[in-house]
Amino acid sequence: MGDMLRPAEEINTEPTFRVRDVPVYGDAILAPMDGYSDWPFRSICRGLGSAMSYTEFVKVEHVLHSSRHTRAKLYFGEGERPVAFQIYGDDVDQIVQAALAVQELGPDIIDINMGCPAKSVASRGAGVGLMRAPLKIARLFRRLSTCLQVPYTGKIRLGWEDRRTYKLVARIVEENGGSLIAVHGRTKEQNYGGRADWDAIAEVKAAVKIPVIGNGDVKTVADIERLKQHTGCEAVMIGRAAIANPWIFSGLEREQVPQEQVRETMRLHLARNVKFYGEEDGQRLFRKHAVQYLLMRQLTREDRKRILQVRPPAEFMALLEQIYLPMGA
Repeated sequence: MGDMLRPAEEINTEPTFRVRDVPVYGDAILAPMDGYSDWPFRSICRGLGSAMSYTEFVKVEHVLHSSRHTRAKLYFGEGERPVAFQIYGDDVDQIVQAALAVQELGPDIIDINMGCPAKSVASRGAGVGLMRAPLKIARLFRRLSTCLQVPYTGKIRLGWEDRRTYKLVARIVEENGGSLIAVHGRTKEQNYGGRADWDAIAEVKAAVKIPVIGNGDVKTVADIERLKQHTGCEAVMIGRAAIANPWIFSGLEREQVPQEQVRETMRLHLARNVKFYGEEDGQRLFRKHAVQYLLMRQLTREDRKRILQVRPPAEFMALLEQIYLPMGA
């Protein structure tokens, strides 16, 4: 697979769209996901064709205290560009200060998370909690327009069941200098259940002139084009489906991926995890991905127990291949 293929840039001479002056090649993007879109997995997906990289979201207070954990979340490789740093918070001053701080680390884009539905985030007025305060969003984006040099964007949901502010918030982002809006077609209360409302994403696209990325219920390669056709959006974000099938960015369904490519990707991903986190943490954090790579194989209780046991990376990889090999038999 190589270290970083970046196939869309190699194939396309013209960008699919631009985030202000930042060209983006391709129409499928790995969604930012807490605990998943770290550098090892992002770089795998980028190499398979994800058009840009969004970091895991980072709490603005952690940015301002410059914790080691935060620096790890904001690490990126040059081959991942364009890279968007995603931050979240509920205080306008702190968000602006954090945006200025992370700008110094060299991202192409800074994204404000206004969509996380987790109770610990939304209940304090951050994430999708911000969507209950459109005037605060207006103040925030107006401030960002005066102090940031890089493009700034927003990722939203539809709002809350009793207050669906998605069209208003999208217009606020655009009117205050935002360069892109990504829309997850679910409300706060839906969390990640129910059906995503693609009609609502289309309404946002019709309401603004900046690029729109649609997010929600993209499970297959065909869904990428279906969502684009339904909504008119420039690109789509893929979250949970990409965890099980990162090859979706290469236009492949999971069952179409050659066995050797799965094994090669597993090896590369584990190696990057160990390099990034160290041997013990790298293997531990890789386990959730290992189960996904072995998705097409029915895992026995004994297999699962063996995967959870701590062992040297080479021995761990040999175990995974031993479990995986019968799939091709």
